Amino acid sequence: MKNILVIGGASGIGLSIATELVQQEDCQTVHIVDRQPFPQQFAHPKIRSHIFDLTNPDYSFFDQFADIDALMITAGFGKIQLFRDVEDQHITDSFYVNTIAPIRIIKIFYPLLSGKKDFYCGVMGSIAGFMSSPFLSIYASTKASLKIFIESVNVELLKAGTSNRILNVSPGFIKGTSFYKGKTDIDITRPLAIQIIQHLKNKDDLFIPKYEEVYKEVLQRYHNDFRAEGIHSYEYKEQTMSKR
Repeated sequence: MKNILVIGGASGIGLSIATELVQQEDCQTVHIVDRQPFPQQFAHPKIRSHIFDLTNPDYSFFDQFADIDALMITAGFGKIQLFRDVEDQHITDSFYVNTIAPIRIIKIFYPLLSGKKDFYCGVMGSIAGFMSSPFLSIYASTKASLKIFIESVNVELLKAGTSNRILNVSPGFIKGTSFYKGKTDIDITRPLAIQIIQHLKNKDDLFIPKYEEVYKEVLQRYHNDFRAEGIHSYEYKEQTMSKR
């Protein structure tokens, strides 16, 4: 991967992925696109920072990146609250940034993705997209939509005869990010960033961190009885929030 576009790379796991990519010998340029400036303390000669808000309907901005050979979309957000308390604007913004934006961006680069040359593409999904997630109903819905989109397009890519795939990275809670109003700590997120990059290079289509240790059993419980697992998830989040 020589010329890489990381969308949402100014903070969180996106920042960690970007700072790892520039350390790789074959990497020439990492373009960071975010709505906020790239933090100066992580500046690097290989990094090019660009400001863009994904809610902007005009995506011609991305035409300038026609020479990339890798795309990693990490932008996204969520809010822990019951659906009864969700504002209408939050619903609209969540689907636009978490779901519509990645789909539109992948559509722009689809000629590269569906071609015979190597093209590496990954999207940050969530384990919440695999099951009912009370207190995260909107976030989970956006990620569930993204999950089905990725799976569907990957079948199309397979049938088109290309080896390129879209990697769905679907973690649970990630320590060291600002998702839950915390601060980004790339020392904490670095091991996960390294794993994601490796799966991206392998052209894998799914990576669930801590699958064997945690989520294999969780997903099986959900498959066996989604109602019971939904109640368990509700009570777990309720207890976790009461401790904060």
